[in-house]
Amino acid sequence: MNLISIYKAFLVSILLFSTSVAVAEVEHDFQRLVPNYVSERYTDDLNKLKQRRLIRALVVPSRTDFYIRNGKISGLVVKLLDNYEKSLNKGIKKEDEKIQIVYVPIDFDQLIPYLLDGKGDIAASFITITGARTKLVDFASSHTRTINELVITNRNSNISLSSLEDLAGKEVYVLKGSSYIEHLEQLNKTWPDNPIKIVEAQEHLSSEDIMEMLNEGIIDITVVDDFKANLWAKVLPNIEVRDDLIINSSGFVGWAIRKNNPELKQDLELFKNKVKKGTLLGNILFNQYYGRDQKLANLRSPEEREKFSKHVELFKKYADQYELDYLKLIAQAYQESGLNQHLVSPRGAVGIMQLLPSTAADKNVDVANIKVLENNIHAGTKYMSFLKTRYFDDPEIKVEDQMFFALAAYNAGPANV
Repeated sequence: MNLISIYKAFLVSILLFSTSVAVAEVEHDFQRLVPNYVSERYTDDLNKLKQRRLIRALVVPSRTDFYIRNGKISGLVVKLLDNYEKSLNKGIKKEDEKIQIVYVPIDFDQLIPYLLDGKGDIAASFITITGARTKLVDFASSHTRTINELVITNRNSNISLSSLEDLAGKEVYVLKGSSYIEHLEQLNKTWPDNPIKIVEAQEHLSSEDIMEMLNEGIIDITVVDDFKANLWAKVLPNIEVRDDLIINSSGFVGWAIRKNNPELKQDLELFKNKVKKGTLLGNILFNQYYGRDQKLANLRSPEEREKFSKHVELFKKYADQYELDYLKLIAQAYQESGLNQHLVSPRGAVGIMQLLPSTAADKNVDVANIKVLENNIHAGTKYMSFLKTRYFDDPEIKVEDQMFFALAAYNAGPANV
């Protein structure tokens, strides 16, 4: 997964939900992102990683665990890894001797393959520990927080489920590469003549995206971990969490490491025990991201919808002029500024599209006075069009992906994509 996929994951549904963060949340610069294609392959254990002063965390984009806001990376996994980085650097005074954790965003189904291939050192996601997976990798887990995998339905659907047996013959749409597939396949052994029709989602869709699809009536049934389902049920009014329909009960989740990295496993387990359920830090972090729904609900509020309505016609106007997708543009603007024309970044980026005045003045953009809302949207759209045409108008790049390349380049720079 490269920067295109990062942006696919963030922009698919950013128009429905906010990525605003809680007070005192850690943020890191966008430069801590390492696309997998520039990540050297190696399988070192902790001592050699310390010599490199670099640990690569494989992460999955998510509105709670790992996301980008205003050019910064945040989330529960980022917070946990930040604390782990501090523990690794305890007692080290010189900045150039400290170990840094960088982030390699990939799709969920690629976590273990990339780990085994040496493209990362920790698969830092909430991965359910299963027999099949433990044959491939080891896990660092505190084994204190148990997870139930629950059936989730659309409460307005005509489908009636009174027991797991009622899933027979029905289509269940689930996260690609997830343990839900393994556990649904085990259920299918119970009724082989009328199996559950397991549909794996496209690789860039998260469980959150799938629940949104369920909420909108696009699909009827999915399976999700209980803590995620219970959080999202607070802001998605049409989803029904079936606590009585459990696909797998009392499972454990953990971060994955290679089997030939015992030092890293031991060190991570020591750290995990400091942030596990029941510890002060562990409870604070979990509740900050999964115990409340305010940050998820922001874009569903009348105020946020009014922001969208207020600006959408201008985005349509300039998207049409430059033959771009206005929804992707407005999603980019929301990620950049929260649709706030008055925002000025520490680097001097201005307005709703967070454009530098020097970029707006460049001959390839040439739009004056970007402190004016319409000019800002015009300049940002024209710059996006320039990026797409100049750098990514290549027949070998799928038309769909050309725009995602441009979106990624808008933040990271075309040389880094």
